[in-house]
Amino acid sequence: MYILGINAYHGDSSACLLKDGHLVAAAEEERFRRIKHWAGLPTRAIQYCLGEAGISAQELDWIAVNRDPRAHLQRKLLFVLARRPSLALLRQRLSNMGDISTLRRLLARELHVKERALRARVVNVEHHLAHAASAFFTSPFEQAAVASVDGFGDFVSTMAALGSGSRLRVLWKVYYPHSLGLFYTAITQFLGFKKYGDEYKVMGLAAYGRPRFLQELRQVLLARDGRGFSLNLRYFVHHVQGVSMSWSGAEPTMSDVYSLHLEALLGPARRPGEPLLERHQDIAASAQALYEEFFFRMLWKLYRQSPTANLCLAGGCALNSVANGKVFERTPFRELYIQPAAGDAGGALGAAFYVWHQVLGRPRSFTMRTAYWGPSFHRSQYEQDIRARGRQLERLGCTVREVQDEELLLKQTARHIAHGKVVGWFQGRMEWGPRALGNRSILADPRRAEMKDVLNARVKRRENFRPFAPSVLLEQTHKYFELSYPDPFMLKVYPIRPHRRAEIPAVAHVDGSGRLQTVSREENPLYWRLIKEFEAITGVALVLNTSFNENEPIVCQPSEALECFLRTRMDVLVLGPFVLQRGG
Repeated sequence: MYILGINAYHGDSSACLLKDGHLVAAAEEERFRRIKHWAGLPTRAIQYCLGEAGISAQELDWIAVNRDPRAHLQRKLLFVLARRPSLALLRQRLSNMGDISTLRRLLARELHVKERALRARVVNVEHHLAHAASAFFTSPFEQAAVASVDGFGDFVSTMAALGSGSRLRVLWKVYYPHSLGLFYTAITQFLGFKKYGDEYKVMGLAAYGRPRFLQELRQVLLARDGRGFSLNLRYFVHHVQGVSMSWSGAEPTMSDVYSLHLEALLGPARRPGEPLLERHQDIAASAQALYEEFFFRMLWKLYRQSPTANLCLAGGCALNSVANGKVFERTPFRELYIQPAAGDAGGALGAAFYVWHQVLGRPRSFTMRTAYWGPSFHRSQYEQDIRARGRQLERLGCTVREVQDEELLLKQTARHIAHGKVVGWFQGRMEWGPRALGNRSILADPRRAEMKDVLNARVKRRENFRPFAPSVLLEQTHKYFELSYPDPFMLKVYPIRPHRRAEIPAVAHVDGSGRLQTVSREENPLYWRLIKEFEAITGVALVLNTSFNENEPIVCQPSEALECFLRTRMDVLVLGPFVLQRGG
């Protein structure tokens, strides 16, 4: 039985495919379209998934969508009657709902098949149910508490549930217009980070500041019995004039969600491109601190209703790795699982598994232990793409060598890293989710303090306050971090042991923390062996790992890796068995 899961007409559009309850393939549409957070119908991701399974669209049994326009209709109607939002907002929402409700016809048209030839049944899964399913049904837990937290989806911002076996039971929800995610988005926009998905910048900036605006922000995000929090709507506009959003066929955009009252409270908003001042750092630190306060309060409430100390997190807020890294310190939960595409892309995964387990009642037999569910390529493709760029490579003085001996390839690559070279590393299947996890990565020496500036100047061209992440051998994690709980998906920030910070300054953030990826021999043997070779040379069991891109989606195909290598000042590119080195 084949189940296609999709996140459509929303940011981070994506697709995945299950065969008899096991994941075959999963990918975000942005990787194929080369537009960050691409929103629309993920036709190229769908085609990839079908191709990976070797089937046609006509062979699908179910199509699961992580949106349900019919969810909470009564609440939506009451909101319209009470708040009287603008006609423009209503038209926008109705148009988006129309796209979802006519999905079968749109899919047939885009996949070039007749609608009647699509025998699959289309199932709409409520947004946060899909999030919750993506976390629990792919986790190793037989029983767990589940929390889904983001901006909004299907009129809900937060859902708490209990997972047991192949069932999810919803405990409570927080409804529109109140949202922890929207609070964080408002502060993100206020600080001048206007692009969709920029919230992670505030998380990085927060480490530089002091939470001296907490009292002011407590007027924005209020404690409430029952749901635990509410927004002071005086400081927001989304519930009255609406938020202009674009979800179809491009990078999503979102107009400001905060009102002018927030500037009266905090001072002038920062405009994009303006210098970052101490005040901005302190606002970021205050927002992160207040978010964590309410987030952990919510988790405590969930724990009290739960018969287990296992926790699964999902939704865009589950990408707040700073908060995730404090779950064991600030709550009684003792086991934690977050699947790698915790944000909206992961809704495709959750919708598919929800159908398999909750709709069809099938038992669980799959655990997501790796993130490598995207395309891979053969040696012939590497060779063809290198040959096509032969003249460009010659002009730059690049040498190209094929190293067929894998041990030699790893030793040479580790030596390049240890000698201070910036290395593009392109191997195996592409990662699922927003993190590069050792298959589409740029690697560097974590011992060199100057490496942050080198990477930002020569390759990444991004804000200098953003940290770089370490990939560490799983069995050596305890030597470098104060917590050693495994995290193969780079979704938790842990304190680096104080005596180790000077040894690995390139991956130590200003507050002494690191957003680590634990690498095991079982999950990614090639990457594990590369780090092992680097340890043999340097005595350090981790490397600096950042995503293989330059202000674009992470590279998917060999041709994109080559283009990124050519237009930046990367020193070495390891493309499968081929080693390209600039300048000799």
